[in-house]
Amino acid sequence: MSNGDTALPKMTHNTTALFSTVSSHFIADWLVALRSMCAPAHYQSLLVRSGLPTNPTMPKGRVTLEQIVCLYQLAAVETGDEMMGLWARPIRPRALQHLLTSVREATTLTSALYRFSTFWNLLLDEYQFSLEETQTTLALRLVPQEDIEPQRFGHMLILKLAHGLLSWLARYEVPIQTVEFAFERPAFEEDYAMIFPSPVQFGCAATAIHFDARALGPVNVRSSADLDQFLENAPRDWIFTQSQNHTQSLRVRAYLNHAGWENANLGMAAEAMNMTSRTLIRRLEADGTSFQTIKDALRRDIAIRRLQADGESIEAIAQDVGFASAVSFHKAFRRWTGTTPSTYRAQQVNRS
Repeated sequence: MSNGDTALPKMTHNTTALFSTVSSHFIADWLVALRSMCAPAHYQSLLVRSGLPTNPTMPKGRVTLEQIVCLYQLAAVETGDEMMGLWARPIRPRALQHLLTSVREATTLTSALYRFSTFWNLLLDEYQFSLEETQTTLALRLVPQEDIEPQRFGHMLILKLAHGLLSWLARYEVPIQTVEFAFERPAFEEDYAMIFPSPVQFGCAATAIHFDARALGPVNVRSSADLDQFLENAPRDWIFTQSQNHTQSLRVRAYLNHAGWENANLGMAAEAMNMTSRTLIRRLEADGTSFQTIKDALRRDIAIRRLQADGESIEAIAQDVGFASAVSFHKAFRRWTGTTPSTYRAQQVNRS
């Protein structure tokens, strides 16, 4: 964090994805699917090599982008299923490469989304995509073909892949009107704000992602080298949102990440956003959060990343995330994660 600069920054990949974490329960459905595909020793090996605890859904556990990326890249190859058991039929190796090759030939983002839907309709049995267009909205809807319980992580991942591909073709993060899921609101609903730059609704008739049709313009040509890089990085470049505009909470997080802890108070954040403190409080309440909750979440996520790097003393990390002493940092970190900084670091070292 830089010191003394109170201007609201543009949110970049580093300020969102780098320090973002999600609840360990967010990936629980994925791990259930993955476990069914692997021998117990292989499953445990995947967790260890990804830096995940062997009991990854522990209460208050957090998962980083790097851990998600590592597990995805290992499991997609070693299981022979690029969707790792999330769908009824295995998605064979190189399927994502063929998908990118297909959408790269589209001339507009709308036609790219059509190619996306027809591609998956050849591979999925229990669901089919429908593309519904009005004068103002283009909706990609996942329609069940049988009575089946939605796989939460699978539904999230395939919608995010659609959004990620459109953003890759556009060379900017394509805005989303809304995302709908055909499962009930989970306890970790706030994690979806890190994934989708839009309001997210639960308990809907079908899983769907809605775009403003008027904002979907032409495709920017992508080279074969671009395609190879997208595949090599997957899903690093597209799983966490880079947008700061859809909720006040992400705008506050961006401000805090840039401002310096001495400026990390409600009044200065509100001033940087050109509103009163009372208005900011009200808008954060509408997001279901508070200024202190956002501040603590950012401190937690930065601390987790620094502890994983294993290069700084805990006292230095405590000071860097705005604590006056290591003792108060220990108490806060235990409250956030259920463990102490020292124990968390030891677990990371033991798994490396």
